[in-house]
Order: sequence, then structure tokens, then C-alpha cells
Amino acid sequence: MRFVLAIVCFVLAAVSMGLGIAERTVLAGPDTATATTTSPITTPVVVIEGSALTAFPHTQTVTLTAGSTLFAAYGRTKDVVAWVGDASYTSLSYDSTTGTLVSHVHRGTESSVPSPAGSDLWLGQFTGDAARTIRMTAAPDVSILAVTDGTAPAPSKVSISWPLDNSTPWSAPLIGGGAVLLLVGFILLLWAFIHMRRARGPRRSQPKMPKLPRRPRYRPTRPRAVTSSKGRRSISRMVAVVPLGVVTALVLVGCTPSVPVAAPSPTPTSTGPAAPVMPATAVTPGQLTRIVQEVTATVAKSDTTLNAATAATRLAGPALDERATNYAARKKDKKVTPIAAFASGKIELALPQQSDTWPRTVLAVVGDTNTQLAPMAYTLIQDSPRANYKVNYAIRLLPKAVLPEVAPANVGAPRISPDIKLLLMQPQALALAYGDILQRDTAATSYSQFEVAGDTFRTQVGLAFKNAEKKKLPKTAKLTFTNANGTGQIVALATNNNGAIVSVDLAETETVTPVKKGAQVSVTGAVKAILGKATSTKGIVATYGDQLLFYVPSALKGGKIVLLGFSQGLINAAEYKKK
Repeated sequence: MRFVLAIVCFVLAAVSMGLGIAERTVLAGPDTATATTTSPITTPVVVIEGSALTAFPHTQTVTLTAGSTLFAAYGRTKDVVAWVGDASYTSLSYDSTTGTLVSHVHRGTESSVPSPAGSDLWLGQFTGDAARTIRMTAAPDVSILAVTDGTAPAPSKVSISWPLDNSTPWSAPLIGGGAVLLLVGFILLLWAFIHMRRARGPRRSQPKMPKLPRRPRYRPTRPRAVTSSKGRRSISRMVAVVPLGVVTALVLVGCTPSVPVAAPSPTPTSTGPAAPVMPATAVTPGQLTRIVQEVTATVAKSDTTLNAATAATRLAGPALDERATNYAARKKDKKVTPIAAFASGKIELALPQQSDTWPRTVLAVVGDTNTQLAPMAYTLIQDSPRANYKVNYAIRLLPKAVLPEVAPANVGAPRISPDIKLLLMQPQALALAYGDILQRDTAATSYSQFEVAGDTFRTQVGLAFKNAEKKKLPKTAKLTFTNANGTGQIVALATNNNGAIVSVDLAETETVTPVKKGAQVSVTGAVKAILGKATSTKGIVATYGDQLLFYVPSALKGGKIVLLGFSQGLINAAEYKKK
């Protein structure tokens, strides 16, 4: 028997170890899966869809075959397709049946595209040799765009490979178990040999022992059956107890009224409308960080070179007007005070617009490396998919400004129409209402709707300041102030309490005119530099741009409109012309 057990152990060990080794060799699957295009690409752009990139889990390795010029980028699929626009392009999807990349040609009205390098839409980009082999872990809603020079056909061949999980979790247990069985088999074999050698010695027959006498067996007497008077055998009382109890129970059950069993209640199903799908945010936090860094670097360069054209690549609207005028004045007069530099610290608040279309808006509050300065709020706008974000408002927050609660950066907020009536005041009416306060203070119609505490801009350029400026002028000159809406876009983004953070532009005009014939008015500083002379007999008109950031509560909850920050600078100066 020991030999049989040993042989069984050897057989099982051979099978177990064989299967374990086979799993790692002949039975092991491939370690990668590769899909390649089967036809050359003829359009100037190729888009690898997210469904193709994520056909298998884990990291994707994308190989692009092209000439010396090659560019690739990845971004959200909607953004990639929007950037392509009306150009012809080829999209690649994965065919699970053939294991290849299938080409779908989309014919457009444009046969070429501009360089996509540096677009704010990309989550990442590669140029030259770095674009030939791209390793990434893409999400299903991310696609890759690839071009050569924008006119010639895109990379002629595209392949994607994925690492496959060909691990053999049972290989080690099988080999280890086989080794244990092999060892057990050897032990049994050795034991069998030892026993066999001992069994070869002399065998002596054992004498038979006398048998012990048997004890008498007890045989109980069988009871006699008791017969009835009629001669039939009666049943014992103890035997009759069980059937009598069973019959009684059956009778009682039959007489018991039936109890209804409650049917299981049906599982309620939702028949209401599905929850609305929120639009994607204008940018991701990573995109915004890169955009702000590029904006800061570009503005720092233009501040050094006084080049408005450089600034215009990242600035627009009131922010560009203020800087361009300051550059022009400083080129003529080095004594003109430079405009405040952009903050270059970390992003303290990011509020992107919820939008899948254009234009798109983002509000970013950036801390200053100079801790004595308050953060700056940038209102960035992207006009079209192929345009970059530009700062339209660059506003320094008030030292004690408290921003309202807003949605997280990955949720974003909707942009509110300037004529909405659900707020305490329509965004389009803010600039002139606040300008009226700067001119008339408590006599202004909307004075009671704005918070006074903490508003340092009123003390700087409000009614008291304007009256002091008038007193400085000689009796031969007259100073008047007028307000108008600026040319900047009105941007309002919703807050969590149904209010809004609003960026507006107010144009304040100072007109100095002589009141006597032959009298002159004089100017200094930036106005003098822009005007090109220090005196004028006609008069001088100087326009200042006020970039203002407000918090406007909802009309339902009420409260006060709060000024969160401001920035003021000269945007134009000219001689007065009579109308």
C-alpha cells in the first residue's frame, strides 16, 4: 500500500509541476496587444478616439510614423474636434473583431490647419521625436490629435499597443504543491522499503489460545396479544396514542380558518426625469495652472520690453488698454510710473465656466509672492477653439475682501446673462450705478444698495477726491467729471448662494477746459506723455479705465453689493474739442 501511495504522489507531483511550468511557457498568453492602421492617412489631421485608446486597460503606447515634422497633443474629445473645426480629418477607432485601427474620413471645407502647438485646449503636447512614441494613460473622453505641417497628410501609420496581464497566479502554487507531493512520495517510498526489509525476517506462528466459554444469551418473552370479545386482536393503548394525535392535529388544521399571506410589495421604480448632465468645465485645474503661468510670463516680458503686441497675445479688453497706454507713456517719459506687475503666486481660487461651447470664461484668483500685496483676480476669456485664453480683467483685490463661496474647480459655474433680473441689480447696470456713487456719494440713487465698509476705492477717487481736485485748479480753468460704460465684456459667474461675481468696466473722463480766452491748462505725468505737450489752450480730456469686481447677492436673499477689488489706469488722453 505504501508503494501505491508513493506512486500516486509522484504522478500528482508530475502533473502539478507540469501544469505550473506550462502556465509560464507554452500556455502563457501574449504580454502586449497591438492595433495598427491598415490604410495610409491622407487628411492633414488624424484624431485617435478615446474609445480606441482605452480598448484595453492600463497604459497605452502610441507610435506615429511620419517625416521630420510631427506634432501631437491630447485633450478632451470635444475640445479636439472643436479645434479641428471645418478641416478634413481622419478619426481612428478600434475594431475588436479584426484587432486593427479603422479609419473614418471626415471631409471638411478646409484642406489645411494652423499649427496646433501651444493651444490652451491641450492637456499635453509633444513635438518632433517626442511625438513619435507617446506613453500615456488616457480617459475614455480624451483623444489624440496629430499633424505634420498642417497641410501635408498626417502621420501615414499609427499603431497602439497595450500591456496585457499575462501573469500566472496558479503557477507558483502548482509548482510548490508538486514539490511537496514529490517530497511526500519520496518519504512514502523510503518508508515502504524500510518496512519491506523488516518484513523479510523469520515469521513465527502464534499458538492458538483456548476459547472462552460463551455467556448465556438473554431472550425476552414475547407478550401475548389481547383479543377482544369478538375475537379480533386489540391495539395497545400506547401504540394508539400516536395515530390518535395525528388525526386530531389534522382535524384541527382542517378547521382552522385560512390566514391571507401578504404579497411582496413591488420595488418602486423611478419614473421621473433623469438628472440633467452638467456641461464640462471650460478648463481643468491643470490646464488653468499652465495658462496662468504662460500669461504671467508673457506679461512680464511685455512689461520689460514695453511691447503692446506681445501683451496682446495674452491680454485683451480693459486689461490690454490699460497696459498699452502705460507702455506708450513710458516710452515717451521714463518718469511715468510703471503699471503694477501681475501676481505670480499660486492659484488660490479657480472658477471655470460650465460650457461645452465658446466663448469660455474662467475666473482665477492668484496670490502675490509679495505677501504685503493682496491677490489679483484674472477674468480670462477664450473667444474660439483655436484662440488662447486672454486676460480681460486684471484686478487687485481689496485687502479685506471676502470672496463668496463658489463651486469647486472641477464643477465650475454657469455664466450669467448681463440682463438677468434675479440678482439685486442687473450686471449691466453696475458700472454706471457705482460711477454715480463716485460722483455724488450719498446723493446717488443706488447708494443704499452698495456696501460702504471696506470700499477704499471711494476714498481714493470718490466725491471728496473730485472736489479736492477741482479746488486745486486756478480760477481760469474748469474741471468736470463724466462716466460711461467701458468697452469690456460684462462677465458674471454664479456663486453657491445664487449670487454672482461680476467683472465690469467703467470709463471715467476728466475734462479740464480754460474759462477765459487765452488761458492755458497744464498737465503732467502720463497724460502729458500721451498728449505730447504740457499745456493746451483748448483743454484736455483724460479717460481712466476702472476695472471693477463686485459680488452681487440674489434679489430673493437681499443684502449689499460688495466691491471686491479694482484697478484704475489711464487709457486715453487728447485735447478737448467742442461739440
